[in-house]
Amino acid sequence: MMLDPVWIGVWLSLCAVVLAVPGLIHARRQRDSLEDYITARNTQNTSATVLTLVATTLGTWILFGPAQAATWGGIGAILGYALGSMVPRLIMIPLGQRMRDLIPDGHGLTEFVIHRYGRVMYAFTLVIMLFYLFILLAAGLTAVARMVALLAPIPLWVTAATVMTATVLYTFYGGLRASIYTDKLQMIVIAPMLGLLLVFGWQAAGGVAPTLAGLQETAPHLLQIGDTGGLRAGLTFFLAVALTGLFYQGTWQRIYAAHDAKVLRRGFWISGVCNFVVVGLMGLFGLAFVGLGLEGDGSVALFSVLLAEVPVWFALALIPLGLALVMSSADSTISATSSIIAVDMGRLLPGATDRTLMSLARWLIVLAAIPVTWVAAQGYGVLYLFLLADLLCSAAAFPVFFGLFHRRYTGLNAVISTSCGLIAGLAMFPAPGTGTATLLESFLLAALVPVGVSLVLLRLLPERAAYDFSLLGASVRRFRD
Repeated sequence: MMLDPVWIGVWLSLCAVVLAVPGLIHARRQRDSLEDYITARNTQNTSATVLTLVATTLGTWILFGPAQAATWGGIGAILGYALGSMVPRLIMIPLGQRMRDLIPDGHGLTEFVIHRYGRVMYAFTLVIMLFYLFILLAAGLTAVARMVALLAPIPLWVTAATVMTATVLYTFYGGLRASIYTDKLQMIVIAPMLGLLLVFGWQAAGGVAPTLAGLQETAPHLLQIGDTGGLRAGLTFFLAVALTGLFYQGTWQRIYAAHDAKVLRRGFWISGVCNFVVVGLMGLFGLAFVGLGLEGDGSVALFSVLLAEVPVWFALALIPLGLALVMSSADSTISATSSIIAVDMGRLLPGATDRTLMSLARWLIVLAAIPVTWVAAQGYGVLYLFLLADLLCSAAAFPVFFGLFHRRYTGLNAVISTSCGLIAGLAMFPAPGTGTATLLESFLLAALVPVGVSLVLLRLLPERAAYDFSLLGASVRRFRD
């Protein structure tokens, strides 16, 4: 199905404006301080926390990633992907409560790392988080641009620039509060549209029987949960998605935005279950793609199944769905980056006023939007860079968070353990274009080597005085109003 590019361009612009204007109006009314701009501390109830977490997670990638994973690894890959999207929410409950207890005036993960471990481990963590945020934003824009191009021959740069401009505009003024506010509105579009997408997908596939029959004939291993290839794919996706989610600054912002510990627990539990269900259902389109014997690239499996049968009005409705998905995750990523800039520039420029830091947080994001939009406009496959970012997070996960609970774990131990995990993981990491044969081993080494090295060094390194966790709370203060 290919539609008129002029009318699709107009429709795309109109949808972007409609989704951006409420956030802009809300932002102009708030006039928040820098503290509120990056934190919105203790302001969100359970329903708001659930909605913003789900909207933040369900980016445009859900229309591409889970289905493509299913074409590789079948049921095992779908379960691994779905569990990987749910588990970070559950892990974040004890981690988030611990962080709020130790650093009640905190703003994110980097503050903990620099005060707990020092500058070297802080630099490791900062680079990992910023690299991941860049890739996440570029991938989201690339995905929505590719989706629009499937409907009409719209240049990728037009879609990427339109979405980025609309999102930056209201996030520039409103920060985290505007992001959370628009997340709730965007879910009004996302939830019913995903329901309709599943209904039309069921109709286009002719129900379950044709898919099952086709899979039994051509790829029965995709239906076997115990299939070795499926298990490897599922475990790889689980490790990659689960450990990377711990380093997303947008989630740490929402930990501090939750009204209290009870809201945090409920919001993260419910959103985790929602993530599992949605990702699992989206993955089924990959099985239908293979079972029905459709031609084309597995990365667009969902659209291959769907677009042959849907009416024109639903094809048009996919554009506001795609925009709502990408803007709900993009504004969170932009706000998260602004938060890191404000907090860390405040450390580099201790004499800077809040007004100066807010200006830096805003305008550096505008500057960063240019290369992100350029990358998205190229239509590159960002899966390799995504996996590389996932590997970096996997190597740093245990060292970063072990010190949140263990008093004798030092910054030197964390740096050595992370370095060993990176070396081991990168040694097995497949080169571009060489396939994924050693990808699981790469992630396992990156995640597990730091655990072993950390435990060994606890015994070998000279014992130091136990760290006083009360120093964290005393070291981090809110910005002045």
